[in-house]
Amino acid sequence: MNENELQKLVEDISLKYFGRPFVHQVKINRRMTTTGGRYHLSDHHLEINAHFLVPQYHDYLVGIIKHELCHYHLHLLGLGYQHRNRDFKVLLQKVGGSRYAPDIGLRKKKKYRYLYTCKNCGLKYPRMRKINTRKYRCGKCHGQLYLTQTLS
Repeated sequence: MNENELQKLVEDISLKYFGRPFVHQVKINRRMTTTGGRYHLSDHHLEINAHFLVPQYHDYLVGIIKHELCHYHLHLLGLGYQHRNRDFKVLLQKVGGSRYAPDIGLRKKKKYRYLYTCKNCGLKYPRMRKINTRKYRCGKCHGQLYLTQTLS
């Protein structure tokens, strides 16, 4: 799906579910990983995650577009457009938009590099960075920590 097709889809969804036209621009963002879309307050354009534009995620895409259009229309009407606002929650429920972006495997898993263990209680502490074992102690029993293994 290209930007012109996406623009047309957003305009159609806006008229069908919100009864209001979408008169701004939709852009495709290829760098997004954890979010499905974004609404920009400054110039009112929408950004959609490029990973959701494949046919197998079409249902997710429609939910994401409805979510972003809730922000868009409520902001332009001067109502509560943020996630915490009641206006937003009610409208999102009414149109059937997604509350959260579905996880389609784009999020990176954390890989720990160091494993520290407490000498007293044996509690393990996986860490991304090295820590000063003279300065830091076990949070459970205040025992001394030692570097068990370095993972790569």
